[in-house]
Amino acid sequence: MKLSILDQSRIKEDGSAKAALEETVRLAELADQLGFTRFWVSEHHSGSLAHSSPELMMGHLAARTTHIRIGSGGIMLPHYSAYKVAENAKLLEALHPGRIDIGIGRAPGGMPAAKRALQEHRRVPEEWYDQQIRDLLHYLDIRKETKHRFGDLRAMPDITTTPSVWLLGGSAGSAGLAAYHGIGFAYAQFIRGEKDKAVVDVYRKSFQAGKQPPQMMISLFLFCAETTEEAEALAKSHEVAALLQEQGRPVNGMLRPDTAADYKLSPYEKERLEDNRPTMVIGTPAEVLKQLLELEDYYGGDVEFMLTSPVYDEKARQDGFRLLMEAYRRRD
Repeated sequence: MKLSILDQSRIKEDGSAKAALEETVRLAELADQLGFTRFWVSEHHSGSLAHSSPELMMGHLAARTTHIRIGSGGIMLPHYSAYKVAENAKLLEALHPGRIDIGIGRAPGGMPAAKRALQEHRRVPEEWYDQQIRDLLHYLDIRKETKHRFGDLRAMPDITTTPSVWLLGGSAGSAGLAAYHGIGFAYAQFIRGEKDKAVVDVYRKSFQAGKQPPQMMISLFLFCAETTEEAEALAKSHEVAALLQEQGRPVNGMLRPDTAADYKLSPYEKERLEDNRPTMVIGTPAEVLKQLLELEDYYGGDVEFMLTSPVYDEKARQDGFRLLMEAYRRRD
């Protein structure tokens, strides 16, 4: 079992984008020191998150760390040219060889207006996504097309190593697409809302070998603290914010713990919180590790866990990852 981190640079309701970005950098540096496998950043065109350019953030984080793999979780490929994405990826790989992951997806990553602005004067048909993946792998020299429509055009710089490519998704269709192209698959359980071994089985059974080995990860929310009660309290800000968003009510960044604590849950909302529990692992380090080991057994022993921790307090968030890694190292 491998452990990795996804950080979305969430802005606090009384914070700023600058402060959120600084916290992301410090968390990446800590993850590097603690021995996590990867540190990924996302693309979301939203006022509650501090950035929408994973490639730029990746370059900064890779320069501030030494060993950990740095990646995108992910780049929303339909918005962009596969050629330009490949050039950015190869430049990052040239500067930090053996440490770059390119996670791709096709979610809008923001409100409809953001999608329209990103794709202005372009028409991107749904079926074009598969071709974009083919193009990206071609330009990255991972799976070359014998007769590509742009001939011998190469993405620069010309290097001998290649970044690892992952496809993000929450369905068997996405798993099958990743398997068909012979790239990694990241199952978004924290978005899908349920564990589903069948999705991972599709990937395993359909994988077509190429330059990359089959790689699977499960993405989850993490709330970890010294006691179960503390972990539950840390999760409350995220849970209340998720409820408000589900109801279409405004949420101005990560909720302060006292704001969340003052919110009175209705019986229906309590049920909704219980329904959302499969999106997260929560509790003491021992409890969280037990939950991960159970999930590892459910999905199969070759999965990796990508954990994101939307905890309001920076120290509490860092402590959660530190405590989990300490428990992970003691597991044997």
